[in-house]
Amino acid sequence: MERHLRDARLATFAYFTLNGFVLGMWVVHIPAIEHRAGIGHAVLGQLLLLLGAGAFAGMQIAGPLTDRLGVRTVVPLSAALCSAAVLLPGLAGDAWTLGAALFALGVGNGFLDVSMNAHAVQVERGYGRPVMSAFHATFSIGGVLAALAGARTLASGWSPAATLTVTAVLCLAASAAAAPALLRPEPGPAADAADAADALDAVDTDAAAAGTDRPAGRRRTPARIWLLAALAFLLMLCEGVANDWSVLHLQDVLGAPSATAALAYGAYATAMTVGRLLADRVTARIGAAAVLRYGSAVAAAGLTTAALSTSVPLALAGWVVFGIGLSGCIPQLFSAAGHLDPDAAGSNVSRVAGLGYLGMLAGPAVIGPLTRLVPLNLALLLPVACCAAAVCAAGILASPRPRTAPTGTAGRKEAEAA
Repeated sequence: MERHLRDARLATFAYFTLNGFVLGMWVVHIPAIEHRAGIGHAVLGQLLLLLGAGAFAGMQIAGPLTDRLGVRTVVPLSAALCSAAVLLPGLAGDAWTLGAALFALGVGNGFLDVSMNAHAVQVERGYGRPVMSAFHATFSIGGVLAALAGARTLASGWSPAATLTVTAVLCLAASAAAAPALLRPEPGPAADAADAADALDAVDTDAAAAGTDRPAGRRRTPARIWLLAALAFLLMLCEGVANDWSVLHLQDVLGAPSATAALAYGAYATAMTVGRLLADRVTARIGAAAVLRYGSAVAAAGLTTAALSTSVPLALAGWVVFGIGLSGCIPQLFSAAGHLDPDAAGSNVSRVAGLGYLGMLAGPAVIGPLTRLVPLNLALLLPVACCAAAVCAAGILASPRPRTAPTGTAGRKEAEAA
């Protein structure tokens, strides 16, 4: 394995960890920042929508920008933006400034999320085997490191402004240090570029002759990408439900003490991280479609067990199984989106990540109103249904058909053979 590819993989680990650490440091300081801004829980809940809106907007901009400028340019700039933005909430003194700070942090997070996943796809292509899930695992590890560091600084009496400023400086330095190891684009001969352009022109000419109204030179998003995005919405909805409702499930439904109830999210998050560290080897052995199919089935079984259990230990075990099953699913969708068309990897990943992120936001929001109609444990059967839908649709990963224009002599021979 070439050294530059190993270095690029380590750099990708660094950026995923950085992203998890930045967001984790914000989460750890939410109560202190809320107090400094002089707002209540209701206002904070509304302002968090700005964080989500900023992330979604950033993802949609970052995709085409990454395709145009390349990951080597966009990833470090995105990491710098995300790192600098994390200090802004610590400086906010009221609801207005906190809202602006959260929107800026969301934009930075959206940019980094898409660009680093696009680079992860390039690294995976270079390795020729699954490596995506491990990257997502290091994001979770970054969050754990943030929880430990944040707890330490809070115990030492550091203000949110001081802690988040130090966080920004350290993450900016880490981003700059990792940037040189990112993969460079491989320039092709001029003839190949001309052949690629001719091939695209031919496609546009054929489309016009067939009576379609597709503008020349404009890419049309394949239906396969929207199907992957829909699956990301369903499965990340499940993740959002686990993040916000697992603790309340044990506390309100099973009457567990607060300290015990907190173990539900901890068990789920730990299982998710461990599962992602192992998922690449499993994917290499049985394939992405099988990981999505059986992983979703295992997740559905685990959450059903947790939801219907009358025992706290059995419910905890159910959340563990849910995390293990779900752990390898989302990375397969991101990887498939990035590999479908290497020239539009950023745009395709942005669509899957963007719709998935909306699912993560929608999950907790849907469960709340649903609990007015049914008990919380029965409301948790909604994400079970989402997992069941993913089981049925997993075949979409079975036979990917990359869309690449034939280039050069080899490409011309393939086109003639076809």
